[in-house]
Amino acid sequence: MSAELSQLLPFAALLLIAGAGAGIIAGLLGVGGGIVVVPVLFHLFTHLGVDEGVRMQVAVGTSLATIVATAWSSASAHYKRGTVDTDFLKGFGPAIIMGVLLGSVVAATVKGPVLTSVFAVVALVVAVQIAFGNPHWKLGETLPTGATRLGIGTTIGALSAMMGIGGGTMTVPLMTMFGAPVHRAVGTAAATGFIIGVPGTIGFMIGGWNAPNLPPGSLGFVSLVGLALIAPTSMLCAPFGAKLAHKLNTTVLRRVFAVFLGFTSLRMFYSILT
Repeated sequence: MSAELSQLLPFAALLLIAGAGAGIIAGLLGVGGGIVVVPVLFHLFTHLGVDEGVRMQVAVGTSLATIVATAWSSASAHYKRGTVDTDFLKGFGPAIIMGVLLGSVVAATVKGPVLTSVFAVVALVVAVQIAFGNPHWKLGETLPTGATRLGIGTTIGALSAMMGIGGGTMTVPLMTMFGAPVHRAVGTAAATGFIIGVPGTIGFMIGGWNAPNLPPGSLGFVSLVGLALIAPTSMLCAPFGAKLAHKLNTTVLRRVFAVFLGFTSLRMFYSILT
């Protein structure tokens, strides 16, 4: 076995495992598989010597591309169970898409460490919310409308695009704090990932079209190799996660995931400072 092949096989295996984990988490917790895929890709690209100037952009862009497949599979499974709030998608969808386009433009123009910082900060906030947040907290009985809805939707879309996540990380807490059952919030978040992933992927492809020092097999800021290895396993495993979401008490799982997120955030802060 050649030295090059011996390096690629562990890389491929890790991507397949990351895809499976992303799919299960997307279906189970509704937080979006990107929250797993981005740090895995970031650290793998670091190990492979991908240029720091494009490392985070390619991790984010590739994650968004995998989310398209994962979200469709997960959302379809939730839709069959009647847990997708189509009114939420109609009301918040346009603002979220606008935010995604804005976030894609910003991500294509800022330096990699800026995106890494955004991911680290938001991941830490989410970890704290998952670990210590009270699921019974309520801000109201109905979701905001008008300018507030526009602002919230745009923020969700922009941050999701800059982090390479499906939006469930913010959508699930938003919906539950306005009275939605958690299963309905998780199912709706999966569908939200699809409307984030499609324009986000296109934006990152265009934004990185002529970028220098991209890894081989990239289309703009999207690694086709990463996409080909992560997407199939994430699609296969997302329905399994959705099935588990309707059977398990997810409190312990959410707290374990919060520890993972907290560690990931601190590791990314460390990579920025060193």
